[in-house]
Order: sequence, then C-alpha cells, then structure tokens
Amino acid sequence: MNQIERGNTLTTVHMPQSMDVLVTGGTGYVGRHLVPSLLKRGHRVRVLARAASADRVPAGATAVVGNALDADSIAEAMLPGGTAIHLVGTPHPSPAKARQFQEIDLVSIRAAVAAAGRHVPAHFVYVSVAQPAPMMRAYLAVRAAGEALIANAGLTATIFRPWYVLGPGHRWPLVLLPFYKLAEALPLTAAAAMRLGFVTIEQMVNALVYAVDHPPSQGERRIIDVSLIRQGRW
Repeated sequence: MNQIERGNTLTTVHMPQSMDVLVTGGTGYVGRHLVPSLLKRGHRVRVLARAASADRVPAGATAVVGNALDADSIAEAMLPGGTAIHLVGTPHPSPAKARQFQEIDLVSIRAAVAAAGRHVPAHFVYVSVAQPAPMMRAYLAVRAAGEALIANAGLTATIFRPWYVLGPGHRWPLVLLPFYKLAEALPLTAAAAMRLGFVTIEQMVNALVYAVDHPPSQGERRIIDVSLIRQGRW
C-alpha cells in the first residue's frame, strides 16, 4: 500500500502483492510487452530464454538460460507457489506452419505442464486461441490440446483465447475492420465476429497483468475470451 500526494491530500493506493512470476516465451511478441508491465507492478519476474536470446530479456527481469521445450529445464526455472505464464508459440501462425505447431507449440505446453506437476505453481497462465473457428484447424487443435493438458493436470489456471493481437509488426488485419463491424451488427454473425475479434497488444497485456494480480481460486480454471480481454478485467 502506497500513499501518493495529490495537492494537499494523501491518496492511498493499493498495490498488488508482489509475486514470483516465470515467463516462458518472454522475449517474443507478447512477452517483451508484458514483462516490463509486470515489473512496474512490483512483481519479481524470471524469463526462461535460450542462451542466444538471453540478451533480449527486458531490463529488470532475471534471465534464466534454458530450453522451453524441455520439462526439466522449465522445472529448474519454476518456483513452487509462484505464477507461470506460458507464451511459447510459433511466430506469425499460418496454415503452412502445421508442423511447427506440433514441434514447438505442443511440445512446449506439454513440457510446461509436466514441470508444473513437479513444482506446482499457484497460478498457471496459458495463451491459447479463440475457439471454435472455421480456419487454422491445425493451430486450433494444438491449442485445444494444450488446454486439455492443463485441465487434466488439475492446475489452477487462467486460459486466454485471443484470435489476433494487433500491434507493431502485426497490423495487416486492420484492413478487415470494416467487415468485422458489419459482421458484429448482423444477428447471424455477431457472436462469431465477437469471438474472433481483434485485440490490441495493450489490451492483451493489461488483461494478462490483471490475471496475475487477481489469480483464480485454488483449483479453478477460468477462460478469458476476446470480450473479457478487451475489458481488461472480469
């Protein structure tokens, strides 16, 4: 709890409890925006990264050299009772990358869940994908498998289901916004348009930080869809 002076008055500001947070995939697109925000909230952040990527870990976080595809490596970096955020995934997913989804996305979530079974985190956070969807079937199948692994392991978890996260280098879908607006206005397509809607990187990071600050009850597994990501709280 901090006090901030505003004019001649002191305002009490309630800060979240500082937590130990491990981020896998912390040097990627979402991770490099998320880690600084977690640090600003006072959390102690560790980022699992390959040796070649360790210098890309955001300043203030602790770089832990390891392999996000290996359960032993993740387990060594994971702290019991902390928060684990799994962001590992194939960059710029497309139907042509089905093999990479199997070899990277699926292998990494299997390893992370196995590690969590040894050093049980208080809260496991997984960025999945919006479901169901009429495209990207191989990607959806792997992410659904990841969600099933978490459920079967009985982890206390928050699962995010964005469709596409807009941000630097990820803005091409903006040309589709007029079509989305039309689809959201039509009763027959409104639900699908909302479920498969875009979120900004700022919205995604805000929602992730909120999830860390407000973990679910023990044993609970909650799903955060596009509408909740946009709200940033629930």
